[in-house]
Order: sequence, then structure tokens, then C-alpha cells
Amino acid sequence: MSLRTAQPLLPPEADWQAKVARAFSRAAPRYDALANAQRHIGETLWRGLPYTANHILDLGCGTGYWSQRLATRYATANVTGLDIAPGMLEHARAYHGDRIIWQQGSAEALPLPAGSFDLVFSNLAIQWCRDSLAVMRSLYRVLTSGGKAFITTLLPGTLAEIAAAWQRPDALLKTPERCALEAAISESGLLSLQQSTWVETFFYPDFKAVMASIKGVGAQVARPNAALTRADLAAAAARFEQLREPRGLPVTYHCLNLQLEKP
Repeated sequence: MSLRTAQPLLPPEADWQAKVARAFSRAAPRYDALANAQRHIGETLWRGLPYTANHILDLGCGTGYWSQRLATRYATANVTGLDIAPGMLEHARAYHGDRIIWQQGSAEALPLPAGSFDLVFSNLAIQWCRDSLAVMRSLYRVLTSGGKAFITTLLPGTLAEIAAAWQRPDALLKTPERCALEAAISESGLLSLQQSTWVETFFYPDFKAVMASIKGVGAQVARPNAALTRADLAAAAARFEQLREPRGLPVTYHCLNLQLEKP
């Protein structure tokens, strides 16, 4: 009989968050070079932001790209960048300094004081959270009365080409349905001021570039029985070639833009 003490298993939710944190920490050094799709989608959110804000949270700040832009746009505001991945925050601090407050934490249980922010910005982050209601309740708690949250997230159908090429949909992130998000918003007490959906398709020259575009931004989180062999990759590349268009291999994102308010 082994004398070693068994290590306690993490609860499923904590285990999932730990996997996401590790994946994005690993991706941090090359994230900015590979996040063209994410930046493009974020611009749709950026254009709708209010003219003024005093206390701003960049939720899922990653390498701090949007945090820095927020700090420049709202020059007198206090900006906090929050992310679950310590590697992302280390990168953000190294590149953008300490004018921005960098905070590690989960969107499902924000480690921030109640009523702290009049503006929350979140670009393509909350789809990584498994409990949408917890996210919305956290937002409600940290927003001031009249504070607003501007969010982009992803819906089912995102990366469908990759799922089809791999024939392994279980290897990809399962995004929440829009109706589930709407129910979570309503139950949290937040008001939905505006919602819009759209589809963005990006094109890549080859399968290697496709894989880099998602792996480099942490979009592959290991799931049970989801490991891919070289033979799997070769077969997936051949299947993906069947989808080639004149502009290249397509990768589609189904996007949802939310503008929420705490009454």
C-alpha cells in the first residue's frame, strides 16, 4: 500500500478555471501577434463606449491591450485590468506599467468592492465562464447605480469549421446559448439596453495558420479524450481544405454585443 497521501481533486468548476488560466498564461507571449480576430471584434465594442467614465474595469484584460487604450481614452479615470491568468497579467504589467491596476480573479466571483465601477468593458472573455448567472450577478454587484457594462461574447456556431474538420466538437469551447445569457441578465437585475448579433469570418492561408490563430490565444483548453494525434491533424487539414474559399481557409465567429446597465 502506498504511503503517499492522495491529493484532493479540484471541484469541476475550479479545475476548469485552472485549465483556462494555464492555457492563457502559456499564450501570453504570442497573444498580441495572433489576436487579429479578437481585436477586430473588439473594435465594434469600442465604438459604442460612452464619452466619459471615472472608474473602469477591463474584464478579461489579457495582455492589457484594451486596458491601455481605455486609460488613454479616459485620461483621468482609474482603470483596473482583471484576468484569471497570471501569465497574462505579468505580460500586461511589463508592457503597460502600473498606472493601470492589475488584478487576478474570475468574472464569476469578482474580487472587487461593490459599487466600484461606472464602466465595465469586456471583449471576448465571458464565454470562458461556465456560470453565466454568476458573471451577471458579479457585474451587478461591482457596478455603480447607473453604471454600464459593454460586452462582446461568442455564441454557438463559433469555430464550426474547425469542429467539422477535426470531427471532434468536444475539443472546442462550448459557448452559452443567447437565451441562457438573456435569462442570466434578467435574473441578475441588470437591464439590457442593447443587444446585437453578427457573424465574422476570417481567412487564413493554411491549416497551420488556422491552428496558430486559435491555439495562440488560448482557445484550445484540454478536455477529456480530446487530445489530437499527428494523424488526427493530417486528416483535419485535409478535411479543412474542402472548405477553402478564394480568400483562404475560413474561421467563423458568431458574436453577441451587449450593453447592460445597473438600474
